Amino acid sequence: MRTWGPARADPVLQYHFNWKTLSAAAGITWWNFYFRLYSGTIRTTEVMDFLGHLLRHLPGRLLVVWDRLPAQRARLVADFIRAQGGRLAVEWLPGYAPELNPVEYIWGYWKHHELPNFCPRDFAQLSYHARQALCRMRRRPALVMAFWEQADFFPL
Repeated sequence: MRTWGPARADPVLQYHFNWKTLSAAAGITWWNFYFRLYSGTIRTTEVMDFLGHLLRHLPGRLLVVWDRLPAQRARLVADFIRAQGGRLAVEWLPGYAPELNPVEYIWGYWKHHELPNFCPRDFAQLSYHARQALCRMRRRPALVMAFWEQADFFPL
């Protein structure tokens, strides 16, 4: 591993990075995106929570395009979608095709432009700064539209 530091001196890491996992879910429209941060791995309950979040914030019918996360294919999630009375429609991206998913470009920008070299002291600080960065990104409609342009979601 390479790092910057004084010549001929071992680098000193100040933090142990022994916190839990921070997971994120997002849904994107043409000019905005919606997100939720979760402590731990995204499982069936988090998928249903996020769908409920989208249903509360977006009126009308929703088309959800998924990338085949195992939790998205769970029976409980399918039952939740059926219980919405046709308000949710689901389509699946082809397997191993992150370049088609505009949400992947949100995560790439988030990690490389909003949070690079950020070294939080603890899980709470990571969660706070991650949320603030996503909120800043969301206030930039041109940036959100650029995520769609980068994705090969709609073939010309």
